[in-house]
Amino acid sequence: MAVPMSVLEMPDTCRTESGNSWSCAAVYDWTHNEGLAHAAGWLIGKPISILWLILLALGGRWLLHRMVDRLVRRAQIGVLPEALARGPFAEPEGETAMTRRAQRARTIGSLLKSIVSGVIFGVVLVMSIAELGYDIAPLITSAGILGVALGFGAQSLVKDFLSGIFMIFEDQYGVGDTINLGEVAGTVEAVSMRVTRLRDVDGTVWYVRNGEILRVGNQSQNWARSVVDIAVGYKEDVGRVRRILQEVAHDLWEDDTFRDLIIEEPEVWGVQSLGPDSVVVRVTLKTMPQQQWRVSREMRERVKARFDDEGIQMPLPYWRDVQPPR
Repeated sequence: MAVPMSVLEMPDTCRTESGNSWSCAAVYDWTHNEGLAHAAGWLIGKPISILWLILLALGGRWLLHRMVDRLVRRAQIGVLPEALARGPFAEPEGETAMTRRAQRARTIGSLLKSIVSGVIFGVVLVMSIAELGYDIAPLITSAGILGVALGFGAQSLVKDFLSGIFMIFEDQYGVGDTINLGEVAGTVEAVSMRVTRLRDVDGTVWYVRNGEILRVGNQSQNWARSVVDIAVGYKEDVGRVRRILQEVAHDLWEDDTFRDLIIEEPEVWGVQSLGPDSVVVRVTLKTMPQQQWRVSREMRERVKARFDDEGIQMPLPYWRDVQPPR
């Protein structure tokens, strides 16, 4: 087989806007048939060029994904935030923060990989169209005009995506967190770029657009507080009630079952309010995230049992203490 001719010797049928087809020139040099040479350029040269672009894209995608994975690993082992709980509970608190940071880093890494893949394959698509001999300038212009039109027509969609990205970067909440969005509250089941799915206490699944979320109350980050208000009658000694509540809360804190759930020594804050027929005394217990409700229920059960043993009466409606006129 003869050596392919130089670029100057190539026939016009082997010259394209995207370059010179060497497969076309080789076939023409061998057969001196412009039809076969042109067909070879389309059936051999262009597919090989497009395949080469795809292989380069896959290699570049793999390399960039490796770089993203490296950034994610660095983010996961970054400097730990200061532990909120001191003493024996500092380690679990640190582990919780590290787990949340690792989840956020993986989510951001997945987002970056999606962006990288979209950009690379978009460029390959445009270059492949150019390789086929089509003019891509009108295509790029049309894509720009279409992008502007979609930007004006889908402002809410863009707003949802941007809000979702910032929520992930700022770690406002994650899957498994219990949050309050104002009109709805529940446990987060899924977080995407556009919507957040959560399930409330009744089992109803809510889909909330990220762009419509103005404020978030997260009850699952770092630590929680169990607030228990105990109402007693006006005839009871408040000092005695506070002492009993402190003992019950301390016993609950030292219980092996709840030792890992309660972070600090419980506190009895004292009289919270005075009602028409009761005095409300508040007890607070600092707990691990999402454990405040379990601790509150156990605290109320123990207070009820201890009050029964101590003879402390719960408040009765005011009308039962008033003697009817004779």
